[in-house]
Amino acid sequence: MSEVEDTRYFFPVDDPALESDAVNLKFYVNGQWHKSASDKYMPCYNPSTGEVIAYAPQCTADEVESAIVAAQKAFPQWADTPVSKRVQVLFKMKSLIEQHMSELIHLLAREQGKKWMEAYGDLIKVIEVIEFACGAPTLMSGSSLMNVSSGYDTVQYRHPVGVFAGIAPWNFPAMIPHGWMAPICIATGNCMVLKAASFVPQSSMRLMELWSEAGLPPGVLNVVTAGRNEAEILLKHEDIAGVSFVGSTKVGLHIYATASGSGKRVQALTEAKNHALVLSDCKLERAAKGIMNAFCGCAGERCMALPVVVVENKIGDELVALLKKYSSEIKLGPAYDKATDMGPVVNRGHQDFVVSWIEKGIKEGAELVLDGRNPEVPQGCENGFFVGPTIFDHVTEEMSIGREEVFGPVLCIKRVENFDEGLAIMNGSRFANGSVIYTQNGYYARKFAKETDGGMVGINVGIPVPLGIFGFTGHKQSFFGDLHCMGRDGFAFYTETKNVTATWFAEDEVVSSEVDTWDGTVTSLPEEID
Repeated sequence: MSEVEDTRYFFPVDDPALESDAVNLKFYVNGQWHKSASDKYMPCYNPSTGEVIAYAPQCTADEVESAIVAAQKAFPQWADTPVSKRVQVLFKMKSLIEQHMSELIHLLAREQGKKWMEAYGDLIKVIEVIEFACGAPTLMSGSSLMNVSSGYDTVQYRHPVGVFAGIAPWNFPAMIPHGWMAPICIATGNCMVLKAASFVPQSSMRLMELWSEAGLPPGVLNVVTAGRNEAEILLKHEDIAGVSFVGSTKVGLHIYATASGSGKRVQALTEAKNHALVLSDCKLERAAKGIMNAFCGCAGERCMALPVVVVENKIGDELVALLKKYSSEIKLGPAYDKATDMGPVVNRGHQDFVVSWIEKGIKEGAELVLDGRNPEVPQGCENGFFVGPTIFDHVTEEMSIGREEVFGPVLCIKRVENFDEGLAIMNGSRFANGSVIYTQNGYYARKFAKETDGGMVGINVGIPVPLGIFGFTGHKQSFFGDLHCMGRDGFAFYTETKNVTATWFAEDEVVSSEVDTWDGTVTSLPEEID
């Protein structure tokens, strides 16, 4: 086990030559912060300036193993803690997040690149799911029926399962690990090993400090950063009962196959290529503003972004002109400046990835209406990782730019003649996360909601992410598993059911010489049957 340092989640970098105020990060196991024994540290950047702000350890296999051991050791006592007492920790955590909101927003914006209000929203979504998980005493309630057969009663209980692994992505450093994953897992009496994204681990680590302050017992939640080989341990380890993952489809397929092949529960939320169908009867200016927000928000780095618009040709030119006008007015700048309209993407590698897709779209023959390469940025942001709003028109189904996830502020316009043609194009995608229609026609809105493959549907709503009480319901290659995250599915994922059937014998009951082979497990048997 590595050296213990249980004060904060970071320590100074011992390098006089380093000009920035970067810190080394630790990992959290069994209620304490530890310095990693690893010699591999990944640089974490302020994407607004390009400066290194931290180094995240690639925890060793022994350190990941220690987190699993700590969680497994904590599980029996935490599972046996009354659910009403467990949720008191969640109530306290909600209060602590609210108390530290400004600090958390700045930390998240600085390490991930979300503008101020988007970082605020990231944290509000944590609170939203914590509030939902506080309903665990009701949501874990089972069911019962007296006299299921004469003199027999059955009660169904929900029990915690064990230790879960949470493998978080870099695009929502707070909402996904500490909203989608940890609260329901904890409230239902399970323990978790959380692998924070190495690009953006500080928000997750600071929230871990608050969980500890809220009274979460040691070992219930543990936070590590690790490379692929060490993370693989979580997929196969005999003491891991289930895995919750958010990330790419390629990795999600691997996690689903590996973890489920090891007998674990898996929910893998993966990529998307969400489409909006814009009909000619829509409120065009309002639709254009909604689309702009949906494809540029969070710099396009979200699986519920809106990167494709399928528009009726008769209004296509007018819509494209509006989108170009509104998108050109977006002000890029440092994420933590409240005047900024759009922040940077997460790092240089992802900036290069998005730019390469823009160049591929040009090569494929799409019409570049607005070019986000080399955008104008404020002084001090010249080395930041910025990509401006980008719009392609006349994108066809043969072009990969309109089929594959770019994960940046890049919009593709596809032209169609009518509703049916547009819906067919949308349902032809291998992804089915979100699906949107802009229309004032109730008939087509209802038909769309019924027939679209998308699991989360927006009617004049560009980002139709439901509240946590409903869950996150991607379909097709946007999700692998049986139970979605959050909502009632989330409670089912983190619990298992147990049915108890009982009968009681009267003191003076005459013991029968024969007991029916069904012994109360069928409602009734006829006394005689031919």
